[in-house]
This record gives sequence, C-alpha cells and structure tokens, in this order.
Amino acid sequence: MTRVLHATHPFLLVACLAIVPAAATVAADVAWPQWRGPAGQGHADAARDLPITWSETENIVWKTPLPGRGWSSPVIDERHVWMTTAVERQASDEERARREVAPSGGQPRNLAGSLSLRALCVARDSGRLLHDIELFAIDDPQPIHALNSFASPSPVLAAGRLYCHFGDFGTACVDTATGRVVWSNRALRLDHMNGPGSTPVLWNDLLIVNCDGTDVQFIAALDAATGTLAWKTPRSGPLRDNPDLKKAYGTPLVVPLGGRDVLVSTGADWLYGYDPQNGAELWRMSYGELGFSVVPRPVAAHGLLYMSTSFNQPRLLAIRLADDRTGAEIVWQETKGAPSMPSPLVVGDHLFMVSDKGIATCLDARTGTVIWSHRLGGNFSSSPLVADGRIYVGNRDGETFVYAPGETFELLATNRLDGRIFATPAAVGDSLYLRTDAAIYRIAKPPAAP
Repeated sequence: MTRVLHATHPFLLVACLAIVPAAATVAADVAWPQWRGPAGQGHADAARDLPITWSETENIVWKTPLPGRGWSSPVIDERHVWMTTAVERQASDEERARREVAPSGGQPRNLAGSLSLRALCVARDSGRLLHDIELFAIDDPQPIHALNSFASPSPVLAAGRLYCHFGDFGTACVDTATGRVVWSNRALRLDHMNGPGSTPVLWNDLLIVNCDGTDVQFIAALDAATGTLAWKTPRSGPLRDNPDLKKAYGTPLVVPLGGRDVLVSTGADWLYGYDPQNGAELWRMSYGELGFSVVPRPVAAHGLLYMSTSFNQPRLLAIRLADDRTGAEIVWQETKGAPSMPSPLVVGDHLFMVSDKGIATCLDARTGTVIWSHRLGGNFSSSPLVADGRIYVGNRDGETFVYAPGETFELLATNRLDGRIFATPAAVGDSLYLRTDAAIYRIAKPPAAP
C-alpha cells in the first residue's frame, strides 16, 4: 500500500539513516558515466592535478566546435567524450503564427520548424569529432523556453552503450563502438511546455526517467537492452489546477534504504519513493504548494536528502528519507540563496549551493546553519562540481569560478571562455571537460618540461 507522508515538523532535528547514493550501473572503462559524475552527486573523486586557471589561450589541450545547440553535459569513457545536440531549422512565419503561445514565466520561447536530434562523439586525446549520429528527425516540435535547448537532458554511458533522452521527442540507444543506433522509442509522450529537461538514470537493466508535463505526470522505465517499456507509474499526489504548476524537470536518484534500493524522484509539490524494479510507489511526501518546474537533482549525505523546490519561492530542503515502513519528513530548510536550476553539492560536513542569480552559500549540512554567503556574479544554470579539493561552477556568461570548499569563502580564480555555459563540467584524470553553447574543451596543465 502506498503511504502518504506529510512533513509536519519542518525544523525538527531527527536521527537519520546513513544513506549514500547507490552505485551507478557502469563498466570499468567508463570514467564519467552520467550527469554529475559516477554517483550523480557532483564529485570527481579520482581527478588530480587539475588546473585552477585557464582562458582561450591558456591550459587548453583542445577545443572542438560543436554542431547545433544543446545543454547536455558530457559523459566520458576510456577514449571518447559523448554529448547530444539539436540542429534546428528556423520556423517560418506561418509556422510561428500557428504555434506561438503565451510566454512562460515572462520569458520568450524558442520555436523550431524542424529538428535533427543527434549524438556527438569526440576523441579524448585529440578532440577530433568522430561521430555525428542522427537519432530523431522531428517535424513541428514543441516550443522550448528561451533558457532551454532541445537537447538538455544529459546522456548515460554504460557497457558500450550510450542512452540519449530528449523527453517527448524520444529516447535512443547507440552502440559506442560502431555508432549504430541499437533501438529508439517515442512512447513517452508529454507536453513539456518549456522543452525537455529530465535526465535518465540507469539502474541494473532499466533506464528510468521522470516524465512530468502539463498534461500527464508519470515516471517510467525502459528495458536498456531493447528500449521496450518495462513499467510506467502515474504520479499519485494531487496537483493544482493550473497546468503550468504540474510540470517538473527533475532527475531521480537511487539510494539504499532499509536494505533495498529506493528510487527517489522529485515532482511538482511532491517527493516520491519507488521500487526501481517495478515502479511500485512506496511513499510520497508533500512539500507544500510552493514548488514546480523542479530542475535540480537531489543529493544524499548524512542520512538526509537535499533537494530544491525550484520555482515560485525556491527552498532548499533537508529531508529524512523513508523506506516503506518509516516516515519522510523535512528536517530543516533554507530559502535565502536557494537555487531554481543548479543542483546542490555536499562536501564533508558542508552543503554548497549556487543560486540562479550567482549567490554562493555554504551551510552546515546537518543543521542548515548558514556559514557564509558570497556573490559570484552572473546568472547560473550549470551545477557545481568538486574535484581535486576545489569547487568549479560556470555561469551563462562563460565564466567559471573556482573556490575552496571550506568554512570561509576563498575565491581561487575566475576563468572566462567564449560562449555561454549551461552544461555541468566533468573531471577525469588531470583534465576538465567543459562544454559551452558552441564548443567542448579539454582543459589541463601543460606537460612538465623534461
């Protein structure tokens, strides 16, 4: 039976289970399998000797211009860097007049006449473009928000397969050795209103994705080998009447709880726990009618799940999670500086977040006490990364800020590249891989002189 769990004591400190994210289903040669790294939490634990400073002329191993436009973050195996992109044909005046609707959130919307949705592969050693594979050709696509792209969900890489998801536009699997499309599926249909945003997660032999539109809200799993629908579970929590307030763009997280893996998933107004094997809803928790269009991916540490409620008034919530026998409740919350789009980051005993308006904040991860807050500058969509003992986060102006993850704010460097940054960086070995709206960069120190 599904349990409905409400947070009745928002500031009560409670004893917590020791939870950490479940391990990703990856092969040994996959260095960076998914958005935000091996555990999906923004940690590059194996990266070493990364540069602190760079520019278009400093510490750039290679720069590769990319066709089309996409905000998806890179995933990396032993020899390759993979991404997705969308090549757009501009809508005609007739198409625009027929399809234009009122802007969402006061922002203009982007209309395309048609789309070619593609997977891109570049060589790690040289940056040479090796594959440019069309996965879907879409006529008359849904509009997207001006801050979104048609290729914003990041791919997932595992065991010689690349899984690419484009929301309503389709999901496909690519053989990474040959570039052959293994399967494609367009069964997960929904009205995003602002375009696709939810990145899938791979668990065992299932590719699982949130599907929260203005018309339908559900979570679904595809068989990773065949692309056929394995299970589909409608969202059960009551939602407000306004269709705009029903949608969300979250990415689920699998955590071990009570001796089992639990799929934790954010939707509008509700946080859910599911059995990832069959999609059975284990519990749900209302966090109030204050959250919709939820974008950030949750993180887990210290027996707590940390999530943002995103739009309207964003709140950063610390939640004691539930299995199917115990309750889920809010332990603490913070509104000042909470992000709508960048995901939070936990490093040791501290939680770090960057707001959309560029306010970086450090909190005590257990109590929510604010330790420091500092304005970085610019507007942010990308999520922070911790690598080699430093935090890296980029803004939409092409600047990447590097600062220390400590109890006092210490800015180490501000680095600028051409273009805008929406994707989250990856760090493998001694290199950062950073995607702008126009190119992918490998950033590393030059070899030491003999």
